[in-house]
Amino acid sequence: MKKTPSITFEQQILDELKFSMARDSISASRREWWIATSMAIQRIIIARMMKTLAVHNEGNVRRVYYFSMEFLMGRLFANNMIAAGVLDQISDALKNLGHPLDETRDEEYDMALGNGGLGRLAACFLDSLATLDLPAIGYGIHYEYGLFKQEFRNGYQVELPDAWVRYGSPWEIVRPQHQQEIPVYGHIETHLDDAGKTHPVWVGFRKLIGVPYDIPIPGFGTETVNFLRLWKSEAPEEFDFEAFNRGGYEEAVRQKNMAETVSKVLYPNDTTDAGKELRLLQQYFFTACSLRDIIRRFQKDNKDWSTFPDKVAIQLNDTHPAIGIPELQRLLCDDYGLPWEEAWSIVTRVFAYTNHTLMPEALEKWSVGLLRKVLPRHLQIILDINKSFLEEVEKKWPGDGDKKRALSLIEEGHDQMVRMGHLSVVGSHSVNGVAAIHTQLIKTELFPEFNALWPQKINNKTNGITPRRWLLACNPRLADLITRNIGHGWERNLSKLRELEPLADDASFREEFMAVKLANKKRLAKRIFEECGIEVDPSAIFDVQIKRLHEYKRQHLNLLHILWLYRRLIHDPKLNFTPRVFIFAAKAAPGYDMAKRIIKAINAVAAKINNDPLVQGKIKVAFMPNYRVSLAQRIVPAADLSEQISTAGKEASGTGNMKLALNGAITIGTLDGANVEIREEVGDDNIFIFGNTVDQVRTLQAQGYNPQQYCQENPELAEIINWLGSDFFSESETRDALAPLRDNLLYHDPFLCLADFDSYCKAQEKVSKAFTDKPRWGKMAVLNTARVGKFSSDRTILEYAKEIWKLKPVRVR
Repeated sequence: MKKTPSITFEQQILDELKFSMARDSISASRREWWIATSMAIQRIIIARMMKTLAVHNEGNVRRVYYFSMEFLMGRLFANNMIAAGVLDQISDALKNLGHPLDETRDEEYDMALGNGGLGRLAACFLDSLATLDLPAIGYGIHYEYGLFKQEFRNGYQVELPDAWVRYGSPWEIVRPQHQQEIPVYGHIETHLDDAGKTHPVWVGFRKLIGVPYDIPIPGFGTETVNFLRLWKSEAPEEFDFEAFNRGGYEEAVRQKNMAETVSKVLYPNDTTDAGKELRLLQQYFFTACSLRDIIRRFQKDNKDWSTFPDKVAIQLNDTHPAIGIPELQRLLCDDYGLPWEEAWSIVTRVFAYTNHTLMPEALEKWSVGLLRKVLPRHLQIILDINKSFLEEVEKKWPGDGDKKRALSLIEEGHDQMVRMGHLSVVGSHSVNGVAAIHTQLIKTELFPEFNALWPQKINNKTNGITPRRWLLACNPRLADLITRNIGHGWERNLSKLRELEPLADDASFREEFMAVKLANKKRLAKRIFEECGIEVDPSAIFDVQIKRLHEYKRQHLNLLHILWLYRRLIHDPKLNFTPRVFIFAAKAAPGYDMAKRIIKAINAVAAKINNDPLVQGKIKVAFMPNYRVSLAQRIVPAADLSEQISTAGKEASGTGNMKLALNGAITIGTLDGANVEIREEVGDDNIFIFGNTVDQVRTLQAQGYNPQQYCQENPELAEIINWLGSDFFSESETRDALAPLRDNLLYHDPFLCLADFDSYCKAQEKVSKAFTDKPRWGKMAVLNTARVGKFSSDRTILEYAKEIWKLKPVRVR
């Protein structure tokens, strides 16, 4: 790629500052320098994007449309510089202008339009789609407030608004000319047409306007730039002028405020009826806008609806966008007049569904009453789909009522519920899991009847991560070391890292590799002190668990191990002990009480341990606040040990395990999700596996799991749990604050922490022993990096493209 002289970028940045922002170089703030620099980078990317659009439009290409409620994009500054090929030039230009790159890049707010792995996976997939020259558009919601900003007060999580877009974003392009109008609420009337046939007609509805904001997604090492289109909700009219003139000011803007609420916040609290209604509105709003946008694009160059599946592939990222299935059926039948069977044939050839959870309670269900209120026509269509589907079930299993109840889109009960997971399976031509073990469990436990009905429909696509963000951008020291030894090419073909394997036995390379790790640990130690006020020793094991806070992910099992170590140190301060720094980062859902108590417990234990002179600094615990992509990019390169300790059979895949292993962290984990495949790749000697397997978990639960049994067999465990719930870790004004967590473990323990505790502690002792053997640990770290090339999102996307989407690359010359 041709390089542009730094002086050109200096002038471009100054020009953006002056002509786009009306600021001069003397008075401009650091954030304004960042915006001006971003605008200069964006010019390069937009030029490539225009070329890409021209090629795609001229070729009338087939595209994949990726529907997701979440896109956890993080910061785009560094990645866009890398993709544009101007990182060094921009760095030099900023240095010459007196604004070092590292200081300038920290002015960017994370684009926090997601909650966890689901949204981050979507972001990685967009990067890979562009890098692989695959025509693609992502669709989601332009949330005004992303996932909340987290603070700790007295150890408790406090949620604050995260107004990431308050001051605008230099990466966005608003497209008001492509806004869409969608109906909501209303009722159904039966009308007669000229031929005397009856038709349901949706009337009396209100309208929402969806305004699209585009974020260009540049590929690496290619000219292709795809884009992510996010919908912002607005009212059809700004306000009721007549009401305003009457003096009814609140009434005049009520409709505007209600409409704008739809895209206001990521994941409203859906424990209330109003929250459920808003969440359903969000899901319908973005899928309906997106489908109209897809049809608009299709109709520019195509007239025959039979070719729609040849031009359009839609991937549903979990069940959130599943309402798009009846919406497309409605559009084809009601708005475009296609016969039902023809429309349904198109729908089922267009949609594909990715499942991300094995827990039935996490598969969305909407009450029939709520759908009748918000989307009355869609309820009719879902019932018609179900009627036709159950006729197919009857043919397969005549007279089998149990099969019909298991497969029906409607769950009978006090309140009839529409099963969105079932709708996703019925309305899609492909259903995929995201790790080999996860897919097998979908077939045998989650959807066994569907698998028996359609044995070819369910398939596996193991998740992956983009190496551009999760190595090249976040760990430049390691990226440089790799490139110096095996050359370029690994950035687009991660399997090339296998060439590092022989170097694992090279002492000088291992020393360089671990020197990079130590430098990253020192950098993180500085950040921990700045944010948490805790001094940590970079030579200690950096034991890392960073992920969404949920009981099945078992941060509290990690905490029990910390207490086990702490207790032993108190009893014997001279104990031969490998120092550890336990690093947590996680957010709990605002309405998830037990998860928030686990955060409080970790912070309470940390406060004691970090200030206990008996510990002598051998254990430190740091819970870093406000977990987000940019923080993960600081923690991942510094990790020695990667905690992937979910209850076997509960984690669909996980991608944090991949990011950490790629950066030379050793995994300690159960045989759950992608851990199984990581072990296959890195080898048994380079991972620490513990705990009950999926089959053993199933057996324990079938027998009637009793956590008290493990306390009776291990009195030390019982003492640790009771200690956790005592006043020792609770402030006087919050006495018994941790008792609910203690009682949950002693009497319920739904995710089998106590059943795995002994195995976990033994595995951790092996970790400590291995870490003190520096050559061995260095070799393990190198081999983890060398052997996880399989977990590139490029590989995942190529599998989707070949086996599900039938999508071919289109090069932009």
